Amino acid sequence: MKVTSSQAGKMLRKLEDDMDGILTNESNSRDFLASVGEDVESVRPAYDYAETQEKLVELENKIRSLKHAINVFNSTQEVPGFGMTIDQMLIYLPQLSRRREKLRGMKSVLPKAREENRYGKGSNIIDYRYANYDIAAVEKDYTEISDTLAKAQNALDTVNTTVTFEVEI
Repeated sequence: MKVTSSQAGKMLRKLEDDMDGILTNESNSRDFLASVGEDVESVRPAYDYAETQEKLVELENKIRSLKHAINVFNSTQEVPGFGMTIDQMLIYLPQLSRRREKLRGMKSVLPKAREENRYGKGSNIIDYRYANYDIAAVEKDYTEISDTLAKAQNALDTVNTTVTFEVEI
């Protein structure tokens, strides 16, 4: 079947939810307590070991196939306008975000700011912290990185919602 990366991600979440449900059900029903004198069969939860294991293996196979198809797609599909594949873009986006956050802090400082008195109340020493860089250049870089990040996110979103690949599950 042909799917987009976005659709494949939703399918994967559904399969993993199904897996969690079966594992939770198994955990709740694979053993049980009964009091002395209580009819054990009347409190025995429904549980079929072989059937449960079969369902888990089937889901594991589907998850493995789907993740592999997504990985192949991500490592081969180029994101237009960026000259990199999706898997590279998934590394690039957090790098841009970290750089933007650093620049956000740097662009908001004053060129010269008075520091808290580190020497005690009776001291006449005044310390100043000076920006050792061009704040305007940082603001320019911040704007450029923010724009690049937005374009990269939009380009990746477009690929993830429009380009299809084959999945066999």
